[in-house]
Amino acid sequence: MSALLVPPGRVPRAGNADVVLGPVTAEVYRAFLASSAGASLGAGFLQCPSWAEVKEGWRAQLLGWGPDPAAGRLTGVALVLLRQFPGTRKYFAYLPEGPVADWSDPGIDGWLTPLLDHLRRAGAFAVRMGPSPAYRRWDAALLKSRTGAGHRLADVLASEVDPLGTAVAERLRARDWRRCGGDGTGDDGDAQPRHVFQVPLAGRTTEDLWSGLNQEWRRNIRRAQKEGVEVVVGSAAELPEFYRLLDITERRDGFRLGRSLAYYERQYAALNAEEPGRMKLYLARHHGEILAAHTMIRVGRRVWYQTGASADHRREVRPSNALQWRMLLDAHALGADVYDMRGVPSTLDPDERAYGLLRWKLGTGGQVVETLGEWERPLGGTANQTLYRAFQAYLNRR
Repeated sequence: MSALLVPPGRVPRAGNADVVLGPVTAEVYRAFLASSAGASLGAGFLQCPSWAEVKEGWRAQLLGWGPDPAAGRLTGVALVLLRQFPGTRKYFAYLPEGPVADWSDPGIDGWLTPLLDHLRRAGAFAVRMGPSPAYRRWDAALLKSRTGAGHRLADVLASEVDPLGTAVAERLRARDWRRCGGDGTGDDGDAQPRHVFQVPLAGRTTEDLWSGLNQEWRRNIRRAQKEGVEVVVGSAAELPEFYRLLDITERRDGFRLGRSLAYYERQYAALNAEEPGRMKLYLARHHGEILAAHTMIRVGRRVWYQTGASADHRREVRPSNALQWRMLLDAHALGADVYDMRGVPSTLDPDERAYGLLRWKLGTGGQVVETLGEWERPLGGTANQTLYRAFQAYLNRR
């Protein structure tokens, strides 16, 4: 991926002349994420500098704001991906699950306005971002009791509504941001999953994690152990086998991620070059044959189960349950606060095919978390507004 060259000038933060915005190096960016101040903001792997190497067809900028970004004195950072609109010199700016900022700051304009001004000068006609605060949460036990024909998450009163997420949503709407996909429980307009499944780890023992699993999960893990399923950490050499199993999984379960083997090889290389062990490939073997393979990513005190794949045969030995239990234990041993199992559907209807994924993850005893989702807005001016509408039409035709 090529980096987009930007002028080295800095943009003063509104209301605070001591805070500026400007481009930063990958080294400075990573050092901030590793610092106590940066770690407290809970950056996801999509905001790490390495992610720029994963996304082909996009140009990248690494930005930071604080008293002196170039010297590493930062209060926030952002990985911005830019895609050129065909036939123009204008870009669509995308901050996947970012920026990495203090969203609890009521003075959001102090860092958001300079960011938008910078992107406008860089040629962006519109921007999409994914604020990090959670919006609502539903406990697994609650959702299990609310399943039924035609039922959806929207029909169930949340176990918890996050006041910060609510406040951030109100602030963004007041500044003409539009929530992609609207305010329903669907996430059709989001590039990243709006609903994710998380298992809390902080303050829990391994015995707590085991007792948090439902009976079916515990039974399946014991079955895998009895049948001799072996779980190991693989290497890049097994990525082709992972990809073969992923193709089988997609055809069996009726979905298509649309990613190539080269994509996963690039991801594995880039993330592990940034930090050894950041991305791992877990394999479940039975009588020497790989029956399932799952990927795991770690950044700071957060761990994600990213993608899972499994064979059609010998499913009765429960290789996927064995894999997840090992990954959950490893995440706990790494000191992670949360194990994020990524996206789940919003349906609670057992007759819908998508519900099977949610049902499987509910068995771990965690929570469905509705994030704020992705938010979008054009960057002012008649020309940008027109180009933004054309871009929306272009996406709808794809």
